[in-house]
Parts: sequence; structure tokens; C-alpha cells
Amino acid sequence: MPPPLSIEQRIAAIYRNESGRVLATLIRLLQGNFDLAEDALQDAFMAALSQWPRDGIPDNPRAWLVSTGRFKAIDRLRKHVRQDSYLEELAQTLENATQTQPLEDDDTIEDDRLRLIFTCCHPSLAMEARVALTLREVCSLTTEAIAAAFLVPVPTLAQRIVRAKNKIRNAGIPYQVPEPEALPERLEAVLPVIYLVFNEGYSASSGAQITQHDLSAEAIRLGRLLQILLPDAEVIGLLALMLLHDARRGGRTSANGDLIPLEEQDRMLWNHAQIREGCDLVVQALQSGPPGVYTLQAAIAAVHAEAPTAEATDWAEITGLYDVLLGINPSPIVELNRAVALAMRDGPEAGLQAIDKLRDHKDLQRYHLLHAARADLFRRLGQSQDAIRCYQQALDLVKQEPERHFLQQRLASLQQ
Repeated sequence: MPPPLSIEQRIAAIYRNESGRVLATLIRLLQGNFDLAEDALQDAFMAALSQWPRDGIPDNPRAWLVSTGRFKAIDRLRKHVRQDSYLEELAQTLENATQTQPLEDDDTIEDDRLRLIFTCCHPSLAMEARVALTLREVCSLTTEAIAAAFLVPVPTLAQRIVRAKNKIRNAGIPYQVPEPEALPERLEAVLPVIYLVFNEGYSASSGAQITQHDLSAEAIRLGRLLQILLPDAEVIGLLALMLLHDARRGGRTSANGDLIPLEEQDRMLWNHAQIREGCDLVVQALQSGPPGVYTLQAAIAAVHAEAPTAEATDWAEITGLYDVLLGINPSPIVELNRAVALAMRDGPEAGLQAIDKLRDHKDLQRYHLLHAARADLFRRLGQSQDAIRCYQQALDLVKQEPERHFLQQRLASLQQ
């Protein structure tokens, strides 16, 4: 049996699991004031670190933190009322609300995460701002981590977040889930951000680990909430896509964290119940209307997930699905993925010819996976020197440590 966790370790675990939910509720209770809510969240956890070792962790720590954070925010405002009449008015409003409104139940607090993501993904914000704000406020990534993911300087990213918060405040963007008639239009702004959050959890853009399960789990939870709220075909398709990718998580890395490529993964380690759910959702999405980008990607993931072995994968069907996907989303990344599928269907030379047509595309020139894909195809053809050169190009661009280690291993095996 592992030793019991200390009180500090338990508080740290509560922070990891609950801080996002608590922040979302505090933003609502504090009338959309993001900065005040962030300060209140930190104040609440500082109070917890002081009181809980002495008094014990409360039965409902999330509710305790929300209540404490709200009172801490009012105290913080009261200290500055003489400097700003707006703060005095806000403090009085919050104090009155505290006296008349009961503490929210868990269901209301849970719904605040959905309110927060619709606010952060409001169409009046630029896409870069939506993504940055969602990762910062919904997913609790640090500004430094987000800046590293997007390859921008930290001050630039910080200013992007500040401007987004100011626009939400100045434009009076409401902190609410849109009315049903407005939901389809608003989903076009929300779905890409949820998928980006999932991808940051499923395959981190940089850092020492491949996955951050908390992020991908949160994206799936948001996807489930959206599906309940609006069972749109693309909402269902996105949820299916995330479930099918996440189902393979158990086989993607070795015990010491090394990356295992898809064809070498132990499929017994995949979550087969999740695969069944994802495949059922793909069928439901396909029956709900013309397939969209997420539904088609989910259909491709379902073909991979249902194959009993890597050799049994139906690459002809996958290539055909990529053809359909390219018809509605002519993206260079989709073209690269199709080229890899083509190599599996028709052989590495066919794949190389398709990839070489993409090499001059500006969006792919610094994309490490293009060079890694070419390296793998050269390796399969026995053209070691070309493979070595491409692996070195990929290593110059890769930012995720497990991927770097995998590429170094492949390179070393060729050099030996």
C-alpha cells in the first residue's frame, strides 16, 4: 500500500482537479471580472493552505473555495474603493448578492465551465485570442506554456490575453451559454478550440511528456456537455474523434515514457469500451447529416481503432476518407496525412511522391512531422542516407521530448 498523502499533497491534488471549476464560477459571481476572479482563486487556496491543515479538509472543498474566493474578492475590492468609484460600486453589488444568493450547487458550478468556454470563444475575439484565453482560463495552462506551444514570446502572448479580457469587458460579452437559436453559429467558434485543448492534452506541442491527461479529459467532458446541449452532427463527431484517440492512450508510451508508434502498440492496452462508444457516435454523426471535418476524422480514427492488428488496417478506406476530407477541408496537414495513408496502401514510393509535392508549402516547411514522414519512407525503401538527412531535419524542429527521443533512436539505428 502506498503511504497516505500528506495534507499539503491532498490540497495540491484539489488544486489540480478543482481550480478550473472554481475559477469559472468565480468569474460568473464576480460579474465577468477575470483578473479579480484569478486573484480570488489564489486567495482562496492560500486560505485553504492556512486553515485546512488545522481544521481539516471540508466535505465539499469546491464549494468552500468558491465561497471563500467570493469573500476574498470583496475584501480585496474594499481595500481599493477610495481609488476607484467603479470598484466601490462593484464591491457593494457583490456584497448584496452574497447576502441574497445561496451558494450554488455542484451542477451549477459544473455548468460554469461551459459558460466560460463560450465566453472565451466568442466570435468577436480573434482565433488566436480565443485559443490563448481558453487555454489560460479554462485549462489553467500558464502563460509561459501557451507561449511555448504557439512559438510566440511570452510578453506577446500575455498581451494577447489581456486584450481579450478587455474586449470581453468593454464589449459587454455576456457570461452565458447562447440561446438555442444562436448555438449552431457559435459552435463554429467553439469546436476548434475544444479540439485544440484536446490535442494539447493528447499530444503536447512541447515538453517532457507526450500527454497531459487532465487536458484531454477536460476537452472530452466539455464535448459531452455540448452534445447534451446541442446534439449537432459535428458536436457528436468531435466527441467521437476525441474518444477514439484517447482510447489508444494506454498503448502510446512505454513504462519509461518513450513514444510507441501506432503500428507497434499493444492493442490490448487500448480502451475498448471507449472505442465502442466512439464508433457508435461516428455512426450517429454520419446518420445526422452530411459529414463534416470532425466526423470524417472520427471515421478515420474508427477504422484504425477497429483493426485487430496494424497489418489488418483498411488503408484503402482510410485513403478514401482522406479524399472526402480534402474535398471539404483542403488543408496541407490533411494532404500530408493522406500521403502517409497512400504510402501504406500503395507503397513508400507513392507516399514520397505525394509528400514531395507538399515540401514547398509555407505551412509545412517547419513542420517536423513532414520530415519525419519522409525519413520513415526513405528508411522503408532502404535509402539510409536520405533517411538520416530527413531525421536530422525533423530533430531540428521537434519540440516534444519523447518525440525527440524516438527520432534519435531511429537515427541512431540507421547510423549504426
